[in-house]
Amino acid sequence: MTHPTDTRLKLQTLGKLSVLVLLMFGFGFAMVPLYRAICEITGINSLTKIDPAARELVRNTQVDTSRTVTIELDANHYGAWQFRPEKRSVQVHPGELVTVAYELVNGTSQDLSGQAIPSYAPAVSAQYMHKVECFCFRQQTLAAGQTRSFPVVFVIDPRLPADVSTITLSYTFFDVGSGAAPQSRASGLAGGV
Repeated sequence: MTHPTDTRLKLQTLGKLSVLVLLMFGFGFAMVPLYRAICEITGINSLTKIDPAARELVRNTQVDTSRTVTIELDANHYGAWQFRPEKRSVQVHPGELVTVAYELVNGTSQDLSGQAIPSYAPAVSAQYMHKVECFCFRQQTLAAGQTRSFPVVFVIDPRLPADVSTITLSYTFFDVGSGAAPQSRASGLAGGV
């Protein structure tokens, strides 16, 4: 026979655990807007955002032909993708509009969706690389067995510090699901990207 005090303690414990579960569930939902807010405040989320100033910079910047910057291109992937830059490096002048391409292959028998996240080295170079178009702005979906080439169109701001002569642009492509409709154009400088 259970004692009434034991029953009361069990009910209190159950109540506390239920509240804890609800708080954890609520915290999980709150993480998405909280993460977005932190990214906006710190500028972290700017890595995959469309740069509204990029097109204006391209129109109003003089090309600095006295200086050459080496852009090293790198690719990593997680999931069933094959992913690589079409060239390993390019030589550019600050202020010059540059187009490079990355090839993405879905070697599976099902549609796959993924997202590319860029990173830069040295880290300071991220604020001087302005992308006009990039497949990293949106999730990409490839049909089973499909291969696509995605352009990255960018300009290096002439205000790039003089001691930076090489920038590594690296993308990591993550699998984010399958079967979603394609959300990006593969080529051309269309408005809004």
